[in-house]
Amino acid sequence: MSLEEGLKRAAEIIDNAGALFICAGAGMGVDSGLPDFRGTEGFWKAYPPIAKLGKSFVEMANPVWFQRNPKLAWAFYGHRLKLYRQTKPHSGFQQLLQIGEEKPGGYFVFTSNVDGQFQKGGYSTSKIEECHGSIHYFQCAGPCSDNIWDASHINVLVDEESFEAQEPLPRCENCGNMARPNVLMFGDWAWVAARTLSQRTRLASWLGNISSQNHPLAVVEIGAGEAVPTVRNQAEHVVRKYRARLIRINPRDYQVPDKTHVSLPLGGAEAVDGVYQRIRGE
Repeated sequence: MSLEEGLKRAAEIIDNAGALFICAGAGMGVDSGLPDFRGTEGFWKAYPPIAKLGKSFVEMANPVWFQRNPKLAWAFYGHRLKLYRQTKPHSGFQQLLQIGEEKPGGYFVFTSNVDGQFQKGGYSTSKIEECHGSIHYFQCAGPCSDNIWDASHINVLVDEESFEAQEPLPRCENCGNMARPNVLMFGDWAWVAARTLSQRTRLASWLGNISSQNHPLAVVEIGAGEAVPTVRNQAEHVVRKYRARLIRINPRDYQVPDKTHVSLPLGGAEAVDGVYQRIRGE
């Protein structure tokens, strides 16, 4: 199937669907200007001070740093928090939202991204599952409790030369000890999953309603690689269980299970725009 045929087929599937399930990995944010942490070199390019330490993304995204070196941990997450707050979602977010809102069964988002870009793009907070949590919410690093709080009023100042967060560092609202983002990290036994579990319950309810109302479901997966296949696995699970059609958008890992589905070897913004224009007949 040529790229043009793929775009037309994807537009037909989405246009004929009664509901839209959007599954997004890290590649969704690249076209908004967010860094691609794929491989150590990409991570070090985004964070030269960490390159000097020789630490990989997997090593840095570990809760142990909030105990060993909280100023370094908060420099890393504080810098990312500021970046995500400043980033404007690319046009593909709005285009998918418009399509989803027009469907009789509506839409739901499943994302491994912790950046809050879907909320920033106008999506309903009740229609998103962030399976790895959100950097915009904090929890106790202990944790002392299951408390999770909105961090929109908290700013973390980072000294770019030393790459250290400046005092005062975020503290737990409950016990006063060190706080951390409510993000699932590597080797993380302290993540408080309550917020994500509530989102998961809403997703299950939505999928049940879609099924009971016999709405044909289109699954659009964007920028979800094979290295951490959480999003891909979720998309394929829903496709199998609800007999949905899958549109996989990925410039590298674009293979689909079989020919009933569509693969688009493109970046997120370009692919979504191509499909959107064909749906609108433009």
